[in-house]
Amino acid sequence: MSAQTLLNSLFQYKASIDNELLDALNGLGEEARSEAVSSALRVLNHAHLVDRIFAANLQRQPHSYAASWSSEVPPLAQLASDIRETDRWYIDFTSRLMPEQLEEVVDFTFTDGGRGRMSREEMLAHVVTHAGYHRGEVGRLLPDIESTAMRDVFAGYLHRTEPARRQQD
Repeated sequence: MSAQTLLNSLFQYKASIDNELLDALNGLGEEARSEAVSSALRVLNHAHLVDRIFAANLQRQPHSYAASWSSEVPPLAQLASDIRETDRWYIDFTSRLMPEQLEEVVDFTFTDGGRGRMSREEMLAHVVTHAGYHRGEVGRLLPDIESTAMRDVFAGYLHRTEPARRQQD
């Protein structure tokens, strides 16, 4: 399997589990809104901002983010729409990258003003692992959605989306 194929699969997995998590949060309803839910939304917004920052970095484009955290969190419906749009962007982006583009080193500036240098492959790996870390954090904040958090494993995703992988010779 090529790095491009693996990364595209990881971003399809990310989009799938993000979708499940967002649906679970939406299913909590307005009456379940609590400090824990507000904290979870702040965490998801942070992960989303980092996704957007690195999307710009991957394309060598400037972005307008001065920080990777925001005190203002959009409502869940808007945040969910934004996350899903960004997930689609990453799936499309990783589906068309050539090996030499993955290996290309890109210079960028972190939101704190520090300089950074990573290959696109490294940046994409960062985005996937960073998002997974924060989805786990949300699962710890909101035990009501634990069943969704427990499904957040790549092997489980592969077997759900490709049931033939469960078949034995």
